[in-house]
Amino acid sequence: MDAAVDIVMITVSVVLILVILLQTRGSSFSGGFGGDSSSIYRTRRGVEKTLFQFTIGIAAVFVLLAIVSNVIL
Repeated sequence: MDAAVDIVMITVSVVLILVILLQTRGSSFSGGFGGDSSSIYRTRRGVEKTLFQFTIGIAAVFVLLAIVSNVIL
């Protein structure tokens, strides 16, 4: 059971990394430090909104797996 949780955790981690890298918002260096304030108030639409919601879902699964992994040990 422990090995299965570890394999799923690694898979979810790789998917989370890829999904985060696919997002285009904040791609500039100044956007990471708050220098690009014009993009803060825009709404997400279409694929960008779906990708954002998918990222939140994958992150939640990652946190739950981390908790389960910790409880099993």
